Amino acid sequence: MLNRTVSVAPMMGYTDRHARYFLRLISKHALLYTEMVTTAALLHGDRDRLLRHDPAERPLALQLGGSDPVELAECSRIAADAGFDEINLNVGCPSDRVQSGSFGACLMAEPALVAACVAAMRAVVDVPVTVKCRTGIDDMDSYAHFESFIRPVAAAGCDTFIVHARKAWLQGLSPKQNRDIPPLEYEYVYRLKQEHPQLSIVLNGGVSSIEQVRAHLDHVDGIMLGREAYHNPYILANVDALYGDGREPGSREQIARRYMDYIDAQIALGSRPQQMLRHVHGLFKNEPGSRYWKRHLSECAHTAEAGGHTVAEALEHMFCANV
Repeated sequence: MLNRTVSVAPMMGYTDRHARYFLRLISKHALLYTEMVTTAALLHGDRDRLLRHDPAERPLALQLGGSDPVELAECSRIAADAGFDEINLNVGCPSDRVQSGSFGACLMAEPALVAACVAAMRAVVDVPVTVKCRTGIDDMDSYAHFESFIRPVAAAGCDTFIVHARKAWLQGLSPKQNRDIPPLEYEYVYRLKQEHPQLSIVLNGGVSSIEQVRAHLDHVDGIMLGREAYHNPYILANVDALYGDGREPGSREQIARRYMDYIDAQIALGSRPQQMLRHVHGLFKNEPGSRYWKRHLSECAHTAEAGGHTVAEALEHMFCANV
């Protein structure tokens, strides 16, 4: 089983391969997740692009969206062959587009189908198969409903559940509102771990500091950070110590300068600079002069001349502002 003390959530539009490489410069140990990839896209789309990753990103999990056991099994096999360390099934996204494909959070109403999917996936791969879910959906929001979903899926072979500790409203709320409006139900997640100690339970939702991470780890096996890890990525500098790694993390400036080399190497391979520069806006969050850092990156990322040197220039603007 993967050590999963802290992970970074799969986030559409955020956790692409460039973001993951950047985050790995900050933390050696945090488990990283891809954006969700649907089974249809993987089976019929540009597979090489969807699965492309640098070995430095590992440990790395691929999140799949789908509800057909045969298709999920085939995609799991493809992902394992591509070198991913874990295959995660999305049973938590409440967006209309995901629901129209009959996967995501709506699958919480079909635990037998999710169990069949997990069993099919596990049958073809040796890497862990995990499930990311909510505490409930719509009016199916009691602890009894939640636990009745977990039980058959665990019996099918899933021993790790990443739980966004909020229910999802499938109608009436946007995905963004579903991340904020339904109240957090940490006690559901704690109780699940107490009643099923053999399972690895990871808590997701509302965690925005290392102090909160440490407090939750008294009750669960792991914490998944979401947008806080993207908009304030240096929070991960404190993560490796939780794994017993006593090395000092690199400074923000050191990480920025290491990422410069990656940017230039990727540009040489055909990537656009703005694809990479957008991920570092939050590196100096709450630091003096950070607005000058973000302003320069925003203004220059889309120019033809942008590259690794754009990061160096942003650092210079920030440092000069602090003199």
